[in-house]
Amino acid sequence: MSDKAALSANVALRNLPSVATLLEHPALREAAEQHGQVAVTSAAREAVEGLRSVLKSGRQATAQIPPPDQLAGQIAETLLVQDSNVIRPVINVTGILLHTGLGRAPLAKEAAEAAEQAARGYCNVELDLKSGERTQRSKIVERLLCELTGAEAAHVVNNNAGATGLILATLATGREVIVSHGELIEIGGGFRVPDVISAYGAILRTVGTTNRTRVDDYARAIGEQTGALLVVHPSNYHIEGFTEHADLRELASLAHEKKVPLVHDIGSGALIDFKQFGCANEPVASESIKAGVDLVFFSGDKLLGGPQCGIIVGRRDYVEQVIKHPLSRALRVDKSTLAALHATLKFYRTPEKAQQSIPLLRFLSTPLEKLSSRTQRLVEQLQPHCKGWDVQREPDEAFVGGGSLPQQGIASCSLVLMSAEYCVEELARRLRTGNPAVVGRVQRGRLILSLHGLFEEQDEQLEKAILAAEETLDLGRHS
Repeated sequence: MSDKAALSANVALRNLPSVATLLEHPALREAAEQHGQVAVTSAAREAVEGLRSVLKSGRQATAQIPPPDQLAGQIAETLLVQDSNVIRPVINVTGILLHTGLGRAPLAKEAAEAAEQAARGYCNVELDLKSGERTQRSKIVERLLCELTGAEAAHVVNNNAGATGLILATLATGREVIVSHGELIEIGGGFRVPDVISAYGAILRTVGTTNRTRVDDYARAIGEQTGALLVVHPSNYHIEGFTEHADLRELASLAHEKKVPLVHDIGSGALIDFKQFGCANEPVASESIKAGVDLVFFSGDKLLGGPQCGIIVGRRDYVEQVIKHPLSRALRVDKSTLAALHATLKFYRTPEKAQQSIPLLRFLSTPLEKLSSRTQRLVEQLQPHCKGWDVQREPDEAFVGGGSLPQQGIASCSLVLMSAEYCVEELARRLRTGNPAVVGRVQRGRLILSLHGLFEEQDEQLEKAILAAEETLDLGRHS
């Protein structure tokens, strides 16, 4: 920084308004009534310190430092944006039904109502109303989970990663966990099976190869230090070709013979066979129990279609060990989650009702002809109003997502908007920031909006959102 610039910066530093002075400004007094004094003071201090750092570094000319009135206005606007950046409803037209960024499985109406009712007041989350005695909170859903899976007992934790860690900590701390090389998977967020095993104090013992693992490989590895045999469903990738996997029934027989627990991470939590929706190779919890697996664990907010949680089902003696472990309390779920899970599970007693009521199953069972008809109706309603846009219906693929059923596309169709006059990315941005927010996908200069994860009653909302976003885009073009 030159001497002249340094002198100028020093003058600007002395002229920076103090935080106390800014807080007396009418804009920030008004902001304090809306956001609270602590939040306004913190934002003002952050703004002043930010400007001071810029001036000291010489990265910004003094002429660009805003006057106090403008600075106070900027701080008030920042607070407004921060407070509005909260969780709010989104119309998911990405074509990914279990979109992790959008909260995965939407709940059935009855499940959402049950969660709200539990949240609004007191409920018997750990109290047996008949006896008046305290009970374990997973008992609320245990009977239903056992009924639907054929297990002897069940326990619920905060998510399936928690279920994995809790089981490892219970059965294998300081001992070996035997896993096939082909099942050392990594899921979203860098969650790697080898890292998880070591994090909970267990020792990884791999068997077989990436593409071929047999029961004999497990048999040779079992010894006095074996804590558990772990089978992991590779839910987010698929290996084809020269492959072989150990038969689950044979593996269970080996585990029982050696008196070693066999635990199965089936990942996405299918309680029914998804072949009926054209989705193959997804393990069903009841089939694993029937095969003789000791503990089966899976997510509640993926294929099951319920709230985020991790579900553990299996032999009573092992489930009780898991419940008694100190980590179990740290991983427990709240009353709203249990209420929503119970309401969701009840639908599975009648598969037809589950298909009608659980949103994911409803989306998967929607006929392509109906999707096509709904999409075409939107095309015809939008075309007269979206001047400068080419609005079409095109064949497409939808995906389950959430790490479930990789590479298994579902035949679908989408609404596609293209323009030689307007910016497609800007239209997508305005849809995302609108009310309601609409999230689609931009590919090769086209905005693609899939109705596959959209309730039919939301079609009108989507139409209005597109028209509103397109209108503001048009005004911006001619301003």
